[in-house]
Amino acid sequence: MATLILVRHGRSTANTAGLLAGWTPGVALDERGNAQAAALPARLADVPIAAVVTSPLQRCRETIQPLLDARPGLEAQADERIGECHYGDWSGRKLAELTDEPLMKVVQQHPSAAAFPGGESMRAMQARAVEAVRDWNARVEEEHGEDAVFLMCSHGDIIKAIVADALGMHLDLFQRIHVDPCSVTAVRYTRLRPYLTRLGDTGDLAGLAPREDATGGAGAVGGGAGAP
Repeated sequence: MATLILVRHGRSTANTAGLLAGWTPGVALDERGNAQAAALPARLADVPIAAVVTSPLQRCRETIQPLLDARPGLEAQADERIGECHYGDWSGRKLAELTDEPLMKVVQQHPSAAAFPGGESMRAMQARAVEAVRDWNARVEEEHGEDAVFLMCSHGDIIKAIVADALGMHLDLFQRIHVDPCSVTAVRYTRLRPYLTRLGDTGDLAGLAPREDATGGAGAVGGGAGAP
């Protein structure tokens, strides 16, 4: 099946200000975030990308624009299911203030039980994001073949939730996963199981290009030799 490249948006003005942005409108990339986005086309230069899907939020659209500019004919399709978690009443608040909220301990230690006031539960967030991945996997494979690579530009909690699902981890463990702004995470989906091939990668990505799989979809005993 297809390989999914997950790109977290570049550093945003909300990241710099220490705010929980959520779906707050007008949150753009900051200067560093724009530089991170500008570097993305070169990092992915050796990777054929069949389709691009993005969160509809501004910081994600700005992150992938340089990549779209570098690849004429490649267009991004927005999917609200990979948009940021709906943090409800927490949206726009300072993270430093939220640490004193009793719910924060639940978010950190038992996220499957966490539901944001006026927003959504973290279970619902993961469910919609994973549903989007499965839908796009099937669509991309049907249109471009089982070796196709497609990219989703999304948000930290969304990417962590997708990774947890791919690894068979309970949502309560997903806070152990970390992805930096404009980092790349990749999951190769097969008929029997997904494989996490990159997590929070901020370096060279040439090894994500499709290559012959001598294992037949089995796990590489000993870890494998890596990219050629």
